[in-house]
Amino acid sequence: MRADEPLANRRPAARRASGPPEEVLGDQSGPTGAKPARPRRRRRGVIVRLVYGLVGLAMVLVVLGGLGAVAAWQHFARDLPDHERLADYEPPVMSRVYAGDSRLLAELATERRVFVPIVAIPKLVQDAFISAEDQNFWSHPGIDPLAILRAAVTNLQQMGQGRRPVGASTITQQVAKNMLLGNEVTLERKLREAILAIRIEQALSKERILELYLNEIFLGQGAYGVAAAAMTYFGKALDELTPAEVAFLAALPKAPNNYNPFRFPEAAKGRRDWVLDRMAEDGALTAEAAAAAKAEPIVVRPGRFAERVQAEYFAEEVRRQLIDRFGAEATTQGGLTVRTSLDPAMQAAADRALREGLMAWDRRRGGWRGPIARIELSPAELRTGWMEALAALPRPAGALAAWHTAVVLELGAEEARLGLLERGPRPGVPAQPRVLPLPFSELAWARRALPEQRLGPAPRRPADVLAVGDVVLVEVLPAEPPLPAQRGRPARPPLPERLALRQIPEIEGALVALDPNTGRVLALSGGWSFERSWFNRVTQANRQPGSSFKPFVYLAALEQNLSPVQRILDAPFVVDMGPGLGRWRPTNYNAGEFGGPTPMRVGMEKSKNLMTIRLAELVGLENVASVAARTGVMPNMPRTYAMALGAGETTVLRMAAAYATFANGGRAVTPTLIDTVQDRNGRVLFRADARVCDRCSEESPSATPPEAPDNRPQATDPASAYQMVSMLQGVIQRGTGGRAAIDRPAAGKTGTTNDFLDAWFVGFTPDLVTAVWVGFDEPRPLGNNETGGLVAAPIFAAFMREALAGRPALPFRIPPGLRLVRINAETGEPAGPGDRNTLIEAFKPGTEPGAAGAASGVLAGVGAGPAEAEGPALPSRRPAAALDAGLGGLY
Repeated sequence: MRADEPLANRRPAARRASGPPEEVLGDQSGPTGAKPARPRRRRRGVIVRLVYGLVGLAMVLVVLGGLGAVAAWQHFARDLPDHERLADYEPPVMSRVYAGDSRLLAELATERRVFVPIVAIPKLVQDAFISAEDQNFWSHPGIDPLAILRAAVTNLQQMGQGRRPVGASTITQQVAKNMLLGNEVTLERKLREAILAIRIEQALSKERILELYLNEIFLGQGAYGVAAAAMTYFGKALDELTPAEVAFLAALPKAPNNYNPFRFPEAAKGRRDWVLDRMAEDGALTAEAAAAAKAEPIVVRPGRFAERVQAEYFAEEVRRQLIDRFGAEATTQGGLTVRTSLDPAMQAAADRALREGLMAWDRRRGGWRGPIARIELSPAELRTGWMEALAALPRPAGALAAWHTAVVLELGAEEARLGLLERGPRPGVPAQPRVLPLPFSELAWARRALPEQRLGPAPRRPADVLAVGDVVLVEVLPAEPPLPAQRGRPARPPLPERLALRQIPEIEGALVALDPNTGRVLALSGGWSFERSWFNRVTQANRQPGSSFKPFVYLAALEQNLSPVQRILDAPFVVDMGPGLGRWRPTNYNAGEFGGPTPMRVGMEKSKNLMTIRLAELVGLENVASVAARTGVMPNMPRTYAMALGAGETTVLRMAAAYATFANGGRAVTPTLIDTVQDRNGRVLFRADARVCDRCSEESPSATPPEAPDNRPQATDPASAYQMVSMLQGVIQRGTGGRAAIDRPAAGKTGTTNDFLDAWFVGFTPDLVTAVWVGFDEPRPLGNNETGGLVAAPIFAAFMREALAGRPALPFRIPPGLRLVRINAETGEPAGPGDRNTLIEAFKPGTEPGAAGAASGVLAGVGAGPAEAEGPALPSRRPAAALDAGLGGLY
């Protein structure tokens, strides 16, 4: 090959033969001497080869990407939760507890939620959440690629600005996250969420996914789901919401705390208006309706979730019983519907009577314990800065809702002037400052509390009690019109609005009321304030009942056919405590006073200790323990004489249930707080009424209505029960319980333990039993002569008058077979023509005075000598006799 030889002439022969003939190609050079076209064709071939290479590379990358996607799918889809269980998923739903009148009492929940099926959720609510959270919900397969692209672009633009990444989660992805995954902010979780969302879309319908979302989503203020949120923010059902309110709820899922209408009203309105625009854009609202809704302010009116019966001790006891029966998970997440026996009106009366009784003792014995705080400002600074300083002080636990914290601004000779902040009518409304007088008459009780339960001198002017800058609790008393002179009482001028000094008592108490015929607990106050102490003194405190236990000793005697007028010796005696332990010498409340042979009725009315112990010795401690077990007051009573005087321990609820045995004719009573429990589907899980009614299911009712037989055990015979009722009526009419009189047939017994540690009154009418206890949680004396008749009986009377107001005064039913005889109430002898202090006594046949079977003489004291003489020592029946020592003086 030569250098000047054309390259074309050196091509292989075969290749030359395949090309076109030279005459067809023609002359390749133009007249101007341009390059031939062959290099351009060569460039075109290079481009083609490059395109093919790129296509091949793309195909390889696609294949590799597909393989990588499959591998990533298999990696991230590994160990994902089972999405198919969502088809039968039931979200945690709070249990709701209702009072006897169907008003809400409590909600028991880890998440406050009311489940509403999708068919019951208004379309406007569905559309609002779809517009706000996932506009393409009805069409995407679980993830929304366009939304992901928009979010990616936005996040790239915001990179480095420290802002939270924008999400693109669909409603299905949020269901996957909330119900099957967690809230971890990682790429891996987002990928798992997307895979799970696609699977959920394949397994569930769109309607089911939306139902789960709208019932599961957290919307702030402790509300889960749209139904709970509608009640929490507006006090409405879903179908009562306006478009503006619906849009506000739909604005919350993004960040409930950031759109809290109380803290951030402007942000909440801005987000709501944005939702309304989206709803108009999607056709869920007309433009005019959206504009009208945007013009409305956000007015939050918390409703029925907040409006509930105030009975915290009752509700907490119900919660404990539900957990014991059904477990914590079913109680707080099972959607139980619990109907209780609570009577809200009686509960309010119980709280009021107990608190007033505790305050009465506190004023009489507790003394003034000083201010709750002080504001250390100069007089000039106090006049202008007291509002800010007072607002910064915490409200003390246990202060009643009607009480205010107030600061002393001025002190005069007859009154002090105090500043207070009056709370607004609803949350978010600022408190209003007021300055009101506190007259000396409303703080004259405030004697200084001194060590060892002593009190200082009575104050003479406001400065003896208060100082400028003191922060105290007060109650605003309304203005009162003038009162004319009447029956020797001078006229009273009109009283202006004024303050009264208040103080949280240190003493505690308990009150429970129940129906004696069913055992249904109608009211329960376990202490001064549930806010101060959750300890329920009705059910959780074991205290000595004192003389309120004596009726069970007397009932054991009545069961052995002793009559209410049988005479028992009221005289000193001793109990031999055993070798080296000496002797126990109990006394009556009025030590040194002995009545000699005394009818049992009088011994009960006057609460005679010595007669009670002699009676326990006569009938036997085994019989007394049997009565205590059958009535439920003390299932395992120790066999010792001190138990006859109430030295054992029991609860207030047990005492009430045991006294109900007297009122209902001798039937044992099991107190109940819960009537029925239903699951979320309405199936009855528990019913307190265990009576069997065979005819209640008859399709065609007969002329006579069906009756459910009373299958409760008979704790005592009806005759003995009524005789005890009659004796306990005498306690109120002539005995230690005079302050418990309520102007209708009532019976009851006082109780006071040694050293005045506990004060009791347990009483009843034919349709209501009430037990009251007053004392300190850490036992200490209430004070000399602070007996059950003085401390507890007035609380009983105040409650019963209010609880039974408007009801007819029912007499106690006398069972058949008893013989009624008019007797002298003091001697127990048949009444003569001139006797004034008489009563109708009920006798079992053969035990009435003069009958052949009637016991005669003085039982449990024959041969004991004069009333003042010490009888023979009784043997101790308890090895651990030290607890018996010193238990005299019970009343």
